[in-house]
Amino acid sequence: MMKISRISPLRISPRIGLVGPLLALALLAAACGGGTKLEGVAATVYDGDCADDTGSSVTVYSGRSENLMKPVYDAFACESGISVRVRWGSSTDLALLVDTEGDRTEADVFISRSPGPVGFLESKGLLSSMDSSVLNLVDDDHRGDSGTWIGFSGRKRVLVHNLDTVPSSDLPSSVFDLTGPKWRGRVAIPATNGSFVDWFTVFRDQYGDDEATGWLRDMVANDARYYPNNVAIVEAVARGEIDMGLVNHYYNYRLAADAESAGQDHRAANYDLADQDIGSLLVITAATMTKNAADRPAAQSLIAYLLSAPAQRYFTSNTYEYPLAAGVEPNPVLPPLSALSIGSVDFDALGGGFEGSEDIIQRSGILSR
Repeated sequence: MMKISRISPLRISPRIGLVGPLLALALLAAACGGGTKLEGVAATVYDGDCADDTGSSVTVYSGRSENLMKPVYDAFACESGISVRVRWGSSTDLALLVDTEGDRTEADVFISRSPGPVGFLESKGLLSSMDSSVLNLVDDDHRGDSGTWIGFSGRKRVLVHNLDTVPSSDLPSSVFDLTGPKWRGRVAIPATNGSFVDWFTVFRDQYGDDEATGWLRDMVANDARYYPNNVAIVEAVARGEIDMGLVNHYYNYRLAADAESAGQDHRAANYDLADQDIGSLLVITAATMTKNAADRPAAQSLIAYLLSAPAQRYFTSNTYEYPLAAGVEPNPVLPPLSALSIGSVDFDALGGGFEGSEDIIQRSGILSR
């Protein structure tokens, strides 16, 4: 198992002038009054009475979506009595904002859907080490050596395929096989989607620019098809529009569950490539505490809450992600993680390269396919 300890800066364009005003519109508050109860999805995380307001507060810059994270933030606020304010946006834009704000940032906690923004903030000296009581909630492979980040859920890269046109016995063992004539015009790529850019950046880091760029160029030459996101690919595969596609694992489980509840037949399935294949990478989502967190105990309490059993069960039961807290079992429909999936690529190695990945993808020609 590989352990990489270097930190590289995130190479991204200074778009702060455009980012700041847009993100400011998304600031909201999530707090509960004493004696009340939560409703809706948040109640599946915590169904007890809300605590009295403690007077403490924590501000989160959340690079994971409101639809996914708000129930957890609401549950924490209700159960702890600590007020939570959230600024929503993309992980990269929020990391840029923290950098621009510097010592004036309102962020106490930064939540990232991918490694790059964490490495960027680490390289700028803008993150703070957390207490061992928080870091020890996960295995060593799922936290930073410097103690500035901790993983709380995982999203695995898989090959989703149509059950009628591509039986499991006929599937390749590696993403490198997909450039062959057998798969010409049969593979979809969500080239502009953040999860694909995350994955391609790790690909570049592990194999080098020449091999990673060559693979993408060969995929384009093999008539790979562009789709804007993972959902579009899974839907296209399920209806037989395309035979297979590279996606995050949980999208197919969600759409299959929706189809089942509607009494419909879902004709797509996930396929795990070989354990050591880059196509089987697990991308970890992370929580960090900023250097200037105004209330460190409150900030760390929120981060620890993300790794509590109820929150971890929410992530794996409702969104089919892999829980990372020690002792929490994944959703039974998820296959076990192994080999390259677990901790073989460290966040600290991935602070750089996202702008370069986007440039390579743009120049590859995949967006016109």
